[in-house]
Amino acid sequence: MNCFKTRRLRGLTLALLFVCGAAFSQEPGKAAQSSKGRTAASSQKATSPSQRRTAPWQQIKIPPLHPFQPQQPRRVTLPNGLVLFLQEDHEIPLIEGTIRIRGGAREEPAEKTGLVGIYGRSWRTGGTKARTGDELDDFLEARAARVETGGGVDSTTLSWSCLKADFDDVLKIILEVLREPAFREDKIALAKQRANTEIARRNDDPGGIAEREAVKLAYGPENPYARNAEYATIAAIKRDDLVEWHSRYAHPNNSILGILGDFDATAMEQKLRAAFGPWPQGQKAVPPKIEFHPAPPAIYLAKKDDVNQSNVRMVHLGITRDNPDYYAASVMNEIFGGGFSSRLVSHIRTRLGLAYSVGGGIGAGYDHPGIFRVVAGTKSEATATAIQALKKELDDLEKNPATPDELKRAKDTILNSFIFEFAEKDQVLAARMTYEFYGYPLDFLERFPAGIRKVTTDDVERVARKYVHKEKLATLVVGNPAELGEQLAKLGPVVPVDISIPEGTAAKPAANRPAGSSAEGKALAAKVAEFMGGEQKLRDIKAIRQSVSSLRKTDQGDLPIQVAQTVMYPDRAAVLMQTPMGSMSMVITPNESFRALGSDLQSMSSAEHAENSKSIRRDLIYVAQHTVDPKFSFATVGSERIGSTEAKILEVSGDGAETRWYVDPASGRVLRAVFKTLGAQGPIERTIDYSDWQKFGGIILPAKRVISENGQVVAEDEVKQIEINPPVDAKLFERPSQANAGQNPR
Repeated sequence: MNCFKTRRLRGLTLALLFVCGAAFSQEPGKAAQSSKGRTAASSQKATSPSQRRTAPWQQIKIPPLHPFQPQQPRRVTLPNGLVLFLQEDHEIPLIEGTIRIRGGAREEPAEKTGLVGIYGRSWRTGGTKARTGDELDDFLEARAARVETGGGVDSTTLSWSCLKADFDDVLKIILEVLREPAFREDKIALAKQRANTEIARRNDDPGGIAEREAVKLAYGPENPYARNAEYATIAAIKRDDLVEWHSRYAHPNNSILGILGDFDATAMEQKLRAAFGPWPQGQKAVPPKIEFHPAPPAIYLAKKDDVNQSNVRMVHLGITRDNPDYYAASVMNEIFGGGFSSRLVSHIRTRLGLAYSVGGGIGAGYDHPGIFRVVAGTKSEATATAIQALKKELDDLEKNPATPDELKRAKDTILNSFIFEFAEKDQVLAARMTYEFYGYPLDFLERFPAGIRKVTTDDVERVARKYVHKEKLATLVVGNPAELGEQLAKLGPVVPVDISIPEGTAAKPAANRPAGSSAEGKALAAKVAEFMGGEQKLRDIKAIRQSVSSLRKTDQGDLPIQVAQTVMYPDRAAVLMQTPMGSMSMVITPNESFRALGSDLQSMSSAEHAENSKSIRRDLIYVAQHTVDPKFSFATVGSERIGSTEAKILEVSGDGAETRWYVDPASGRVLRAVFKTLGAQGPIERTIDYSDWQKFGGIILPAKRVISENGQVVAEDEVKQIEINPPVDAKLFERPSQANAGQNPR
């Protein structure tokens, strides 16, 4: 809320307080009346029993709502096809605007899903032909202005905000970004890194999983509205794709410009005509024809092991907003699952106590069907009972039609909230632009209140029968199978939903990489094992414990960390890290991986668990133990200079893990290991440079390691001590209680 509105509200509040004070100040005057006078007055004002039973608030007369008459923006179409909406607002000296351009994620190729997101993030940050994105940042920050770009499902946007006095300068930037984007590679890489981070974290939130997978069930997994970016599709996006996208869609006859602020509409129109008039037309964007293939009705289970609650979604296709039944469906939604007075909340949550959150209704899209959803969050053990209760509420929509009281309450709620949703001029402008974009009547906003008022109880019953189909519902549960038990199977067939994150594209193997082992490769691997202490000594190693001083490279400088690590081959590891911010720990077992920061204990995702398990199987000792194992392959694929040494490149594969060693052929020392893995921000190439080989318990191992990710050094490690086959307490790998998380089990 801006300061001007705040001052007005404060003045109104003070005025109301003074009025109340004046009213109360009359009460002492009444006290001066005689006792006899008060008795007489009381007898004259005696009320009937029925009047006494009426609560004071029930006597308040509620006036009808004022007619909805928002300030209309001026609409102008330029000769090149650009549509302008100009909305004056002289409250504060700001000018804000948005250009919405047709063409979004639903048009991008499936193999490059995520392209529009990368485009939207790197369009402005990538700068223009004349200035870098950083130079634009400096220019705008000096004026307290912003220019931003973004990508959506059916459009992309270029928006801005600036002081009135700076508009002419900012307009030049807008035209530069629009007409001459540079899409610099460093900003594209940053956008892709952010996208990979989002992919890596997308299974953290069970509610997010539920929404994502429910859309797939309602629309079909290959539907453009349901597709999700993956590491491989992000990696496939190149700068040329972004340039081509901009060339295809960024044209005036594909665009709508809305501007709001402290200006004269006539003068602003002339300024925008001069600025955007020369923008040449291009090929008109045509919305794609999209097919919808809902999943068959069944119980679908997405496994989430680290929760004790279930997220439930029951879905099928909904309607569009241009459907004549849209108004009746809106009222039905409010009655069924729209708020605290809805049937779902009052019955499922309040009366039965089966859900901490619940709701639902018929979704309506502008140019494609929305989704009918019933949503609930419940305890694991109550999941099946909650689903059955939700289905009963669906049955009751037909068996127990809306009552007059429900109808009135729903319509009042919708109409009262509607006024506040469009109380500001920017809200009205955004609505006008939306209707223009989708080809709706420009007075669609004004039609809404009248449409709601006309809805009857018969209309509500009719749309419930017509658009709610219990027999078509796909029911998704995101929950913990260990806690759910067999209860879902009693409801019908249970179909597992795979929510694992594909690892993405690994680096393409060298063209001369042979299949399986080569004689030279096996001989070089044997030399590595001999250098480290001999194959037999290596195979005798069941566990190691090492202490490491690590220097982690961060944006804020070097961060010293003390690491204590215990590894039990082939599949267990426990790591305790002491940092300036506190202790952190991580445990890897065959069945799960988990981490703790202080007392906060978290299970790792299945993808993280799989990758951490591979890290053990890439370990120098573990690989050297298997140089004669037929399940492992060793093949030389060329050479490369590492420092002053011409190293042989050895491709190693076994136990589902792959790595590339750079080996000194004279001594058998491994100088470097390179492999693909999963980092905090998605797939990375990790490089470990080994040096300062020393003897620890009869085994020669590197005491220094320099670790790089995607070519950038992230850590320098120095080994202080290594124990071979130390006694290891099995409790080290047990999951601690929440209270003991982060403590060293040793």
